[in-house]
Amino acid sequence: MKRWGLFLLRLTTGWLLVLWGIDKFQDVEHGQAVAETFYFGIGTQAMVLYIFGALEILLGALVIVGMWRRRVYPVAFVVLLVTALGVWKSIIDPWGWFLEGSNVLFYPSAIIAAGALLLWGTIDEDAMALDARRGG
Repeated sequence: MKRWGLFLLRLTTGWLLVLWGIDKFQDVEHGQAVAETFYFGIGTQAMVLYIFGALEILLGALVIVGMWRRRVYPVAFVVLLVTALGVWKSIIDPWGWFLEGSNVLFYPSAIIAAGALLLWGTIDEDAMALDARRGG
């Protein structure tokens, strides 16, 4: 069961990164609004979003197949942690009882960051990853 659990966690975490990357190409205005709302306006230029998008797609694909995990997983964790920190109000106060601007739908960002940390922490136990199968 652990084998399939790690595989599904790797697949879904990587696919989320791919989807976020595609979104930056598909809907630049959405990416700009996200950067304005959650990241202090950093990265609102279309070219910056395209670069981040391409890197997210690449990162997500590497997570999905399990390639270069010792380098890729820490980067994926940082990306997903920064995302969780961007919606910190929704993690601390999902219903907005005392923090304005929170949204219960953003709470899973904490779970996703924790999942990325779990992938990193169990790197030697994921026998289905490509680099594990190749002996790397």
